[in-house]
Amino acid sequence: MYWTAFTEEEIQERIKDALSQNVSYLRSKIMGVPGSYLDSSVFNLEAAADSPFLESMIENPNHIGCHTFGDSEGFFKGTHRIEKELIGICAEEIFKAEPNSYDGYVAPSDYEGNIQAMWVYRNFFKKEFKAQEEEIGVLLSEDSNVSVIKGADLLDIQPVILKVDKFSRSIQRQQFIDQLVKALSQGVKYFIGIVNMGNLKFGKVDDIELFVEILQEFQVPFKIHVDASFGGFVYPIANPNNTLNFTHPHISSISVDSYRILQAPFGTGIMLIRKNLLHYVVTEEASYVSGKDYTLSGSRSGANAIAVWMLLKAYGSEGLKQKINHILYRTDLLCQELDKKNITYFRNPFLNIVAIHDKHITRRIEQLYGLTPDDTENPQWWRVVVMEHVQEHLIDEFIDY
Repeated sequence: MYWTAFTEEEIQERIKDALSQNVSYLRSKIMGVPGSYLDSSVFNLEAAADSPFLESMIENPNHIGCHTFGDSEGFFKGTHRIEKELIGICAEEIFKAEPNSYDGYVAPSDYEGNIQAMWVYRNFFKKEFKAQEEEIGVLLSEDSNVSVIKGADLLDIQPVILKVDKFSRSIQRQQFIDQLVKALSQGVKYFIGIVNMGNLKFGKVDDIELFVEILQEFQVPFKIHVDASFGGFVYPIANPNNTLNFTHPHISSISVDSYRILQAPFGTGIMLIRKNLLHYVVTEEASYVSGKDYTLSGSRSGANAIAVWMLLKAYGSEGLKQKINHILYRTDLLCQELDKKNITYFRNPFLNIVAIHDKHITRRIEQLYGLTPDDTENPQWWRVVVMEHVQEHLIDEFIDY
């Protein structure tokens, strides 16, 4: 994993150059585009002069479509290239894709990445296998992100929820088989597997080989999507020998957010998918868009894509590794202190989420430190997430409380 870091001056120069290649609502003679710069009667446009991100917010480029293949809206070609470059860093350097083997875009959230993948595979099964919606199932851990259930509801496909062990949070093999057999008996024939790379409740990483082995054993058609919403900028860096990437032949897509660990603005998810799959969700009716639209959200803020690119280029690969190592070091310190006090917790060693058993947490501690439960109505675990602001002094205070 390697990409070079840029200086602040180099970043500013690249963004200004990209914006100069876009049309500008402020400076260009443009009358046919249904958009404009930020409202100058409310926002101070001059305040952004020395900030490439704020300048891009004011310029307000639209990043509709997918810029890794085909045509894109020519009005904003400069910043579209910035988005394409950051997709390349994520796909090739972090998730080990071969050059030109993937597509992707910056989505409004990691939720969309999960639903987008399910949408693609639903349509894939419908077109290639003549499947009906009721014949398509989504296999997911009970700890999976709620967006998967939302997606199943929106797409009218069947959720198949896999129970996990109370303490290891691992999907149980026999439970997997039992649920698969039940789904098959109910007419489900095609499956979308959602594999977690650090779910938000526990930081659990699912065993992809369990999915592949059982699905192949039952000889059912399947596609696998990796939900790396939380772990995508931590786990591959801390555990570079992991297999949850595009070197695995059965992984077709990965979604990751950049607003948690990377600290980009909220609304910056990243969707990555192998080539020759996005066409299953092309919106042919969007004929007014150059290159058509292959995304769930359509129009998206170009400023958000610029923010993610700026962060990746400011750190470079070595700087990002250092950032992640510092966070994991503090997580290790927390767990060492919990061990000394014989406190029951769950933690993947390559992630920065620590779930502490409810028997150790008083309501005063939960409220004072803003802990979040696995279930608001019947909490069994309380989550500590060691983010950038969770420094050693705060960890010490929490342990000593």
